[in-house]
Amino acid sequence: MHAYTAPLRLRLNGDALMSNWRWLAAMSGGAACGAAIKANGYGLGAAEVMRRLMQAGCRDFFVSNWGEAAAVEPLLEDGVSLSVLHGVRDEDMAQALGSRARPVLCTPGQIARWRAAGGGACDVMIDTGMNRLGLDWRGDVAAAVEGLEIVTLLSHLASADEEVGFNATQLERFTVLRSQISVQRYSLANSAGICLGGDYHFDLTRPGLALYGGIPRDAAAGHIRPVVQPQAQIVQRRLLLAGDSIGYNTSFTAQRDHEVAILNLGYADGYLRGFSGRGAAIVNGAKLPVLGRVSMDLLAVDVSAQPDVAEGDWIDIAYDLGEASAASGLSPYELLTGLGARYDRVWD
Repeated sequence: MHAYTAPLRLRLNGDALMSNWRWLAAMSGGAACGAAIKANGYGLGAAEVMRRLMQAGCRDFFVSNWGEAAAVEPLLEDGVSLSVLHGVRDEDMAQALGSRARPVLCTPGQIARWRAAGGGACDVMIDTGMNRLGLDWRGDVAAAVEGLEIVTLLSHLASADEEVGFNATQLERFTVLRSQISVQRYSLANSAGICLGGDYHFDLTRPGLALYGGIPRDAAAGHIRPVVQPQAQIVQRRLLLAGDSIGYNTSFTAQRDHEVAILNLGYADGYLRGFSGRGAAIVNGAKLPVLGRVSMDLLAVDVSAQPDVAEGDWIDIAYDLGEASAASGLSPYELLTGLGARYDRVWD
């Protein structure tokens, strides 16, 4: 019985992934450099990302929940840690107590739950102003965490990708907490935070987006390499006559004859309708515009200038994260994490 081969794939550059981590590690100075591999490794495949980053030297990994932890825990090597950023629910306790992963405790209820169960090593998240997860920095945090076996005290920057005063405000609040609470390590900086400089690095940095080719700040341009290249196979090549429309709601009507390739790609794969009339495919370095609406499973591109492109051929989808973000209105995070399950993920 033959294995199914999908008509769309992600070409994934392992060398670029490892190169990106090494640059971020160098930029982190004396701090250890970890890796966020949540959301299935930002859409690339968490297990394969983790294997390559461990090979590059990464020893600290972060996922969002215990389902994600279970998928990668078997890969853990000696000296490698795994932290679960959303803490621990009642439903997670049996798994968490038997796991090598650590919960990042975020609420008084989670702390009480962990204590009552005799949980061991953990991390703790402090909210320094993002008002998302974490203990409020204005409370008596030292008393709240007293007696816990804390490995890492974390907080998260809200606007590290912008030149705003709130970055320094969060840094100051976290620095005060460091002076009040003694733990093994302190961690504040994400990808963009690494680029803010050494004051933000503390003992451990936690890059995500930049690992996968996103440019979090201008300082990373020229150093961070693209990792993901979507490709789709042509289902049909057809002639679109002048005056004919293509796709749902006849949003594109041809003013001239077009040769059109219909691709096995659509919004069910994360190529969302924001690319309608704005996205492109690439053949021989030439951009081929998307015509009409992106469908659930199909996409039409203009191949009039590419006479040799035929049914069954594979073509690249224009997916530079910066350019694709500007075209679609999606953030680079959405472009990566939205990549669906129907792609074959092929590592170079």
